Parts: sequence; C-alpha cells; structure tokens
Amino acid sequence: MYYIGVDLGTSAVKLLLMEGDGKIVNIVTKEYPLSFPHHGWSEQDPADWIKAVKSGIRDLTENIDKSLVAGIGCGGQMHGLVALDKDDQVLRPAILWNDGRTKEETDYLTNVIGKENLAACTGNIAFAGFTAPKILWMRKHEPELFKRIAKIMLPKDYVNFCLTGVHCTDYSDASGTLLFDVKNRKWSGKMLDICGISEDVMPKLFESCECVGTLKKEVAEELGLSETVKVAAGAGDNAAAAIGTGTVWNGACNISLGTSGTIFIASDTFRVDSGNSLHAFAYADGKYHLMGCMLSAASCNKWFMDEILRTKDYETEQAGITEDRLGKNHVYFLPYLMGERAPHNDPMARSCFIGMSMDTTRQDLTQSVLEGVAFGIRDSLEAAKALGLDIRTSMICGGGAKSPLWKKILANVLNISLSSPETEQGPGYGGAILAAVACGKYASVEDACRKLVRVTNTLTPDPELAALYESRYQTYRKLYPALKDIFPEL
Repeated sequence: MYYIGVDLGTSAVKLLLMEGDGKIVNIVTKEYPLSFPHHGWSEQDPADWIKAVKSGIRDLTENIDKSLVAGIGCGGQMHGLVALDKDDQVLRPAILWNDGRTKEETDYLTNVIGKENLAACTGNIAFAGFTAPKILWMRKHEPELFKRIAKIMLPKDYVNFCLTGVHCTDYSDASGTLLFDVKNRKWSGKMLDICGISEDVMPKLFESCECVGTLKKEVAEELGLSETVKVAAGAGDNAAAAIGTGTVWNGACNISLGTSGTIFIASDTFRVDSGNSLHAFAYADGKYHLMGCMLSAASCNKWFMDEILRTKDYETEQAGITEDRLGKNHVYFLPYLMGERAPHNDPMARSCFIGMSMDTTRQDLTQSVLEGVAFGIRDSLEAAKALGLDIRTSMICGGGAKSPLWKKILANVLNISLSSPETEQGPGYGGAILAAVACGKYASVEDACRKLVRVTNTLTPDPELAALYESRYQTYRKLYPALKDIFPEL
C-alpha cells in the first residue's frame, strides 16, 4: 500500500509517496504565491493551497496503481488564520504564521489580560504569529467579516476539510492558536471568550494519527483515488518533522533549519519554562513537546543570496568560507527579518549586520548570516537548559541542514552532536507516517518511528571550535538588548 505525505509550506507544498516500509517512491513540489500587502503583513489565498495539493497528488500518483493509495497525512505551517462563513467559503486571505500586524493585540493580551492568565489558560503567552491575536485584529479592523465567521481553521486543516468535508484539527496544531488549554488538551473557554468566539466555531479535535474521514466522492473522482482513502488529522509542521526524524522519546531533540528555525524537544509530561520563551505544545504522539521558534532561518540565507548577492549558487558562495575562518568572523548578523519569536517575542525586531570594517568581505557577510541563525537557535537551547534539560545530541532536518558548512557551524555553536535521518523529507515524511498509523499499518507513532527512521550520519562538535563560538555567542547575545529600543524607531 501507499501513503501520501503532504508538507504544506509557506512558499510551496511538497508531497511524497511512501510505501509501507518507508521507501519514498515519488516526490512532487508545487509552488504558490505569498503576499505582503503591507509592511510586516504576510498572507496567502487558501485556494492556492488546494489547487497545488490536488495537482500535486495527481502528479505524484500518475505512474502507480492508484487503488493502492491507502491514506493521506498532512504536516503544515502553523498558526495561520483561515476564516470560513456559514457556507464554508473563505472570508479573506489567510493571515500567516510570520505575519507581524498584531502588535497592538499581542500587547493587549500580554499587558491587559496578563502573561500569568494566558499561561494559566493555555500554557503559553501571546506571540504576534499566534492565531488568537489575529482573531482580535480581525474583530477590530474587519468587524463585518468577523461577524460572518462560522468556522476558524488552520492551514493544513483547511486542506483536510476540502478533502473530507470534516472541520478538524489535531492537538499539536491547536496548541499554537493560544485558544487551546495544552495541559488539559481542550479548547480554552476563557480564551475563546476573550476573542469573542464560541467553541462551536472551532474545529473538532483529533490525535494526529487518528483518521478524520475519507475522501469526498467528488474529490476521489477528481484525483482518481478511492473514496476509502483515509485522511489522518496530521500535525503542525514542526511536530510532523519531528516524527519524520523519529524524535518521539522523552528528551529527544530535533532541530529544523527551514524557512523558520526550531528546536523541538519531546516530553512525556507537560512543562513550561519560567519566561515562557519556549512554546509548550501537545505532541503528535499523544504527549507533549517544548519548542523554540525563530521566524527567519534558512529564509535569511535565501534572502541574502537571492536579493542582496543576486545569486542562486549557494554552494559556491559557501565554498569560500574555509575552516580556518570559522569562529573568527568579526561580523555579526541579527536574523530578525520578520521580527522574532523565541526568545524575544518582539515583532518589531529587525535584522542588521554589525561589526563591518574596510576589510569585510563577501564571505564574511555570508558566514555571518549562517552564524547568526545558529546563534538564534542557541538562544532557545539556553532556555531549555534553564529547565534542567541536558541536550547533548539532536536530529536535524530542513533545507538548511543540507549544507555541510551550516551543519558544522550549528553543531559547534550549540556544542552538541547532530544526526541526520536516512530519509530527510521533513513534515511530509512525518505526515506519511501518520497516515500509515491511521490506516493501521503500525500500532502507534512510536512503533512506526522505530521501524522506519534510521540515522545516516552524525557530526560531533570540535572542542576548540566550540570554545571559539562560545566566546562569539556571549557577544552576540548582548546585541539584541542593546538595540531593542531602537527597533521601533526604524
């Protein structure tokens, strides 16, 4: 049998076809536009997702016996607000995870409702990218549309709805809305009241590996698949990626270098750090996880290469950064192109290069971008250490992890070993695993990961280089506090 994994990303959807033994048969990518209608805004048309997913599934299954497709599982970008009316029509473009328009609403939740109350209700505090501030923004700035909201969904859940007709979400994705009581795994009545919506507006909750339904007849006919194809609830992209790397045991860690950068730590129990700089979310295996998320990671390198250096030859640009340069760069880069989440929770933060001089080179700037992202992830690792977590090794995935240089920098900045999975397909692979569990191929998510996820190589830090980066990180961490009050003026 075959299982389809869907990775609904910010710039494209990546679909893969997996056999029951974990072998990847085919991979298809479909891009779609991203809109920035105002400074700091980030939106997409959900219709573009559906068009891309359906087109991708048709291409993905073109040369196989389609009757052997058993299930579909989706991992997707989190926090996005998809508002539907009573006829299930999309009311406005989806407001995405990296949208920064909700500073006023986030400040209201933080300062008026209060961090302590938010944490008590949800286990988390307000971040500009979360769903609840977006709802408050819509209530204030688009009141007529707000009144017409009949259902609120997240991006990958809207895809599942279009496939099955079921309004659904999973616990991991629901955790990122700030409308969900993570510890007790239910919608928070208090937060819904604060946002002026009722619980019947929210989708039904499922475990990530549960089947939410099967393909609608018209969708099955359109895709050439059976109506019996099961659709798993799926997971938020980082939870799905963690499953794809086998990060399902207590204390296990996964780092993702994608558009955003995350450090993800699985936990058998619910826990929060004192400053709430790490997200405390439900996990796709029925348990919990801690996650630190920086808004711009591999996207920083893409921006610098594409927009500033005007090149697509990333490998050549990195080739000039020889080993003798590592740990000795005098230029720093703050990776806050879209503001920042963990640990600063500051949508007004902005990127900058600092430390340049007349002898600064193209390679220095390129290297500083890679190092700046690594330092940003280190910030979240420090928050995890403050909880008493002893992280000495981690899995790593995401497009940025394909760079040997970046991986080496990260291992030494964090001073931990980094292991790469044999099959590195991120959320899509995790989605396919969830689909296989939903179809009964495996007894549990943990069972599937034990049998399907294998490590291909491990990179260990070099003590001397790690010491150099330790010194540089201590300088880096002073930069944001020094510039914080200036950013709003920009």
